[in-house]
Amino acid sequence: MPIVAIPRRKGYRISENDHVFTIDRDNPLATYEQICEQVAEGVRDGSLVVGSKLPTVRGLAAELKIAPGTVAKAYTELERSGLIVTRGRAGTFISAGQDSAAQELQAAARELVVRVRRWSPQRTEVMAVVAEALRQEGIE
Repeated sequence: MPIVAIPRRKGYRISENDHVFTIDRDNPLATYEQICEQVAEGVRDGSLVVGSKLPTVRGLAAELKIAPGTVAKAYTELERSGLIVTRGRAGTFISAGQDSAAQELQAAARELVVRVRRWSPQRTEVMAVVAEALRQEGIE
Protein backbone atom coordinates (compact mmCIF):
# COMPACT_ATOMS: atom_id res chain seq x y z
CA MET A 1 0.00 0.00 0.00
CA PRO A 2 2.09 2.96 -1.21
CA ILE A 3 1.83 6.47 0.12
CA VAL A 4 0.06 8.58 -2.47
CA ALA A 5 -0.43 12.32 -2.65
CA ILE A 6 -4.12 12.70 -1.91
CA PRO A 7 -5.32 16.05 -0.59
CA ARG A 8 -6.17 16.04 3.12
CA ARG A 9 -4.65 12.59 3.58
CA LYS A 10 -1.55 11.85 5.62
CA GLY A 11 0.47 8.64 5.56
CA TYR A 12 3.17 6.97 7.61
CA ARG A 13 5.12 3.86 6.60
CA ILE A 14 6.42 1.78 9.51
CA SER A 15 9.43 0.79 7.43
CA GLU A 16 10.27 0.47 3.75
CA ASN A 17 8.46 -2.86 3.27
CA ASP A 18 5.79 -2.62 5.94
CA HIS A 19 2.24 -1.49 6.49
CA VAL A 20 1.28 2.12 5.81
CA PHE A 21 -1.00 4.09 8.10
CA THR A 22 -3.00 6.89 6.53
CA ILE A 23 -5.46 9.38 7.93
CA ASP A 24 -8.18 10.68 5.65
CA ARG A 25 -9.63 13.92 7.00
CA ASP A 26 -12.70 13.47 4.75
CA ASN A 27 -13.48 10.02 6.17
CA PRO A 28 -16.49 10.12 8.51
CA LEU A 29 -14.73 7.70 10.88
CA ALA A 30 -12.92 9.25 13.81
CA THR A 31 -9.14 9.32 13.44
CA TYR A 32 -8.59 6.69 16.15
CA GLU A 33 -11.16 4.44 14.43
CA GLN A 34 -9.26 4.77 11.14
CA ILE A 35 -6.11 3.56 12.90
CA CYS A 36 -7.99 0.64 14.48
CA GLU A 37 -9.52 -0.30 11.15
CA GLN A 38 -6.14 -0.19 9.41
CA VAL A 39 -4.48 -2.40 12.02
CA ALA A 40 -7.35 -4.91 11.77
CA GLU A 41 -7.10 -4.86 7.97
CA GLY A 42 -3.32 -5.28 8.17
CA VAL A 43 -3.78 -8.38 10.33
CA ARG A 44 -6.36 -9.76 7.88
CA ASP A 45 -4.32 -9.11 4.73
CA GLY A 46 -1.04 -10.26 6.27
CA SER A 47 0.82 -6.96 6.08
CA LEU A 48 0.88 -6.97 9.91
CA VAL A 49 1.84 -10.39 11.24
CA VAL A 50 2.02 -11.66 14.81
CA GLY A 51 5.03 -10.04 16.43
CA SER A 52 5.12 -7.00 14.12
CA LYS A 53 6.21 -3.98 16.14
CA LEU A 54 3.97 -0.95 15.82
CA PRO A 55 5.27 2.61 16.01
CA THR A 56 5.34 4.33 19.38
CA VAL A 57 2.33 6.44 20.26
CA ARG A 58 4.35 9.64 19.98
CA GLY A 59 6.15 8.52 16.84
CA LEU A 60 2.98 7.66 14.93
CA ALA A 61 1.23 10.79 16.20
CA ALA A 62 4.12 12.99 15.07
CA GLU A 63 4.30 11.37 11.63
CA LEU A 64 0.55 11.64 11.07
CA LYS A 65 0.42 15.10 12.68
CA ILE A 66 -2.30 14.09 15.13
CA ALA A 67 -2.55 14.24 18.91
CA PRO A 68 -0.75 11.47 20.82
CA GLY A 69 -3.96 10.88 22.77
CA THR A 70 -5.66 9.86 19.54
CA VAL A 71 -3.08 7.15 18.84
CA ALA A 72 -3.18 6.09 22.51
CA LYS A 73 -6.97 5.71 22.28
CA ALA A 74 -6.62 3.56 19.16
CA TYR A 75 -3.96 1.39 20.80
CA THR A 76 -6.16 0.99 23.92
CA GLU A 77 -9.08 -0.17 21.77
CA LEU A 78 -6.85 -2.55 19.82
CA GLU A 79 -5.37 -3.97 23.02
CA ARG A 80 -8.85 -4.45 24.45
CA SER A 81 -9.85 -6.37 21.32
CA GLY A 82 -6.77 -8.59 21.59
CA LEU A 83 -5.14 -7.50 18.33
CA ILE A 84 -2.12 -5.86 19.97
CA VAL A 85 -0.15 -6.13 23.18
CA THR A 86 1.98 -3.46 24.84
CA ARG A 87 5.15 -4.65 26.56
CA GLY A 88 6.18 -1.54 28.43
CA ARG A 89 9.34 0.05 27.08
CA ALA A 90 9.82 -2.80 24.58
CA GLY A 91 6.94 -1.44 22.53
CA THR A 92 3.60 -2.40 21.06
CA PHE A 93 3.22 -5.54 18.95
CA ILE A 94 0.63 -7.46 16.98
CA SER A 95 -0.58 -10.04 19.48
CA ALA A 96 -0.04 -13.78 19.39
CA GLY A 97 -2.69 -14.14 22.09
CA GLN A 98 -5.38 -15.38 19.69
CA ASP A 99 -5.23 -17.80 16.80
CA SER A 100 -5.59 -16.26 13.36
CA ALA A 101 -9.24 -17.32 12.93
CA ALA A 102 -10.16 -15.72 16.25
CA GLN A 103 -8.18 -12.61 15.32
CA GLU A 104 -9.92 -12.39 11.97
CA LEU A 105 -13.34 -12.78 13.61
CA GLN A 106 -12.48 -10.12 16.20
CA ALA A 107 -11.24 -7.76 13.49
CA ALA A 108 -14.37 -8.30 11.40
CA ALA A 109 -16.60 -7.67 14.42
CA ARG A 110 -14.68 -4.50 15.26
CA GLU A 111 -14.98 -3.31 11.66
CA LEU A 112 -18.74 -3.94 11.72
CA VAL A 113 -19.14 -1.98 14.95
CA VAL A 114 -17.09 0.93 13.61
CA ARG A 115 -19.14 1.05 10.41
CA VAL A 116 -22.62 0.78 11.94
CA ARG A 117 -21.86 3.26 14.72
CA ARG A 118 -22.38 6.05 12.17
CA TRP A 119 -26.08 5.17 11.90
CA SER A 120 -26.67 4.95 15.67
CA PRO A 121 -28.71 1.74 15.49
CA GLN A 122 -30.15 -0.04 18.51
CA ARG A 123 -28.06 -2.99 19.71
CA THR A 124 -31.01 -5.35 19.24
CA GLU A 125 -31.39 -4.22 15.63
CA VAL A 126 -27.72 -4.91 14.86
CA MET A 127 -27.83 -8.29 16.60
CA ALA A 128 -30.98 -9.29 14.66
CA VAL A 129 -29.39 -8.35 11.32
CA VAL A 130 -26.19 -10.25 12.16
CA ALA A 131 -28.16 -13.30 13.35
CA GLU A 132 -30.15 -13.31 10.09
CA ALA A 133 -26.97 -13.00 8.00
CA LEU A 134 -25.43 -15.92 9.91
CA ARG A 135 -28.59 -17.99 9.41
CA GLN A 136 -28.55 -17.27 5.67
CA GLU A 137 -24.95 -18.50 5.52
CA GLY A 138 -25.86 -21.68 7.38
CA ILE A 139 -24.07 -20.69 10.59
CA GLU A 140 -26.32 -21.44 13.54
